[in-house]
Amino acid sequence: VQLQASGGGLVQAGGSLRLSCAASGRTFSRYHMAWFRQAPGKEREFVAAITWSGGRTEYVDSVKGRFTISRDNAENTVYLQMNSLKPEDTAIYYCAAKPRDSNYIRSAYDYWGQGTLVTVSS
Repeated sequence: VQLQASGGGLVQAGGSLRLSCAASGRTFSRYHMAWFRQAPGKEREFVAAITWSGGRTEYVDSVKGRFTISRDNAENTVYLQMNSLKPEDTAIYYCAAKPRDSNYIRSAYDYWGQGTLVTVSS
């Protein structure tokens, strides 16, 4: 499956952005989807994930209550709505996919998009 992330940009602290990740090549509903991020000088970290059906979501503690992951299987797209952004959310955000045969959705993703840069100014 090929993934194309978009929607990043420059936003002031407290603002919002919505990231999109369009998938192609395989049946989208066969995959769990996730967003990861990598800040300058730091390792890539898990941000949010959603199961193939959309029935379960998980988040890293630092974004709970501010970010929402969702998906539209008819449009082959996963979204990350980011509200109340903070400077520490500045990072390159990557979408990722893994086959739905595992119930663990926080890691071990097989397919990655190219990343989209989110910059939050203070």
